[in-house]
Amino acid sequence: MPAGERLLVDTNVLLEATDERRNHHGDAKRLIESSAHLVLTAQVIREYLAVTTRPTDANGLGMDTADALANVREFRRRLGLLPEEKPILPIFLQLLEAIPCRGKRVHDAHIVATAMAHKVSTIVSLNGDDLSPFVPRVEVMTPAQALDSRDGSGRRPAPRRRRPPIRS
Repeated sequence: MPAGERLLVDTNVLLEATDERRNHHGDAKRLIESSAHLVLTAQVIREYLAVTTRPTDANGLGMDTADALANVREFRRRLGLLPEEKPILPIFLQLLEAIPCRGKRVHDAHIVATAMAHKVSTIVSLNGDDLSPFVPRVEVMTPAQALDSRDGSGRRPAPRRRRPPIRS
């Protein structure tokens, strides 16, 4: 990967960086701390907020909305935002014609279309299998692989999962 190339960060990487109990927490947190040339989309932010504020018994993190929004503000401070603009829709629809998707995979196709519209060739994700139909249109790498390809300068702490106040 050429030095300085932007990497689009998928929702699951933000979730890993937030939740200390997850398997790839350390790599995801270090990647976000590196903050060099990382970007995300409004869709990724929406998905992050949906999962972080969903109850734990429904496969969410059960976070308070205010805490999840504070994390989003911190992510936005560190990562660039790719705008969702009109040119994405034609690419998205062409992508769905070339690679038919159903259900949740349509969300993945939209992230890929956004990356393509903004000439971002690499997505950092822990769901490589979900994104594999879109290779070679985009490259997919894990946070560990992205760290191996970066220099890691300018590190700052990544957002941590905020715990709600303990009530008796």
